Amino acid sequence: MSRERLQQHIGYRFSRPELLSRALTHRSHSALHNERLEFLGDSILNCVVAAELFERFGELSEGDLSRLRAQLVREETLHQVAQTLRLGDHLQLGEGELKSGGFARPSILADAFEALIGAVFVDGGFSAARETIRRLYEPLLANLDPKALGKDPKTLLQELLQARKIALPQYSVVATHGAAHSQNFEVECLIPQLSVRTTGLGSSRRNAEQEAAMRAFEQIRRRTAAP
Repeated sequence: MSRERLQQHIGYRFSRPELLSRALTHRSHSALHNERLEFLGDSILNCVVAAELFERFGELSEGDLSRLRAQLVREETLHQVAQTLRLGDHLQLGEGELKSGGFARPSILADAFEALIGAVFVDGGFSAARETIRRLYEPLLANLDPKALGKDPKTLLQELLQARKIALPQYSVVATHGAAHSQNFEVECLIPQLSVRTTGLGSSRRNAEQEAAMRAFEQIRRRTAAP
C-alpha cells in the first residue's frame, strides 16, 4: 500500500512528506527515528480523547472519565487502530526487527500511531491533529459503554455471552512470531454458535486473548446495533 493511500485513510495530506516518513521510521532503522514524534503524539492523543469524553459523557465523574481515557489510549487500543490503517505495511525497520516480525509487534505499531499523530500536529497544527483523531476514533467512541468501566475485554465478552445463554468462547494460539526473546502470540477467539472468529496479537498470550476478545465483543455489538 502506498503512503498516498495511507494519507487518504487518515484523512490528512502532509505538506511535508518527510514528517510522515519520520513517523514511520523505527529506531532500529535510522538515527532519524520516530520517538520524539511519538512523545508529542501521546500528549495530543490524551488531550483530544479527554476532550471528546468530556463532551460526550456529561454525567460521568472525573474518575470514570479517567478510566475511559485510559482504556482508549492503552497499547491494545492503539494497536487496534494501527492495524485498521495497516501501518505495519509502511514501517521502516532495521534488519533485526524485520526478521523478528517487528512490523506486527503491538508496541511498535502503537508507538508508530502516536508518532503519526505527532507528525500531523507538527505539519498541520492542533486542529488538524484533533480532526484526524476524531475521525479515526469515531467507531470506538460510538460503541463505548460507560457501564463497562474497569472490565477487561474477556470479562465483557463472557458477560455478553452468558446473558444470551451462549457457550463461552474458545481461545487457542494459532501462531507465534519473532525470536524467542521477543515473541508475539497470535490467538484465535472462536464462538461457534454465533459464527464469530477473531484473532488478536500480543506480546503475551493474555494480551493476545484480550485483543481477540475485544474484536469479538465489538463484532457482536455491531450486529446487535445493525437494523
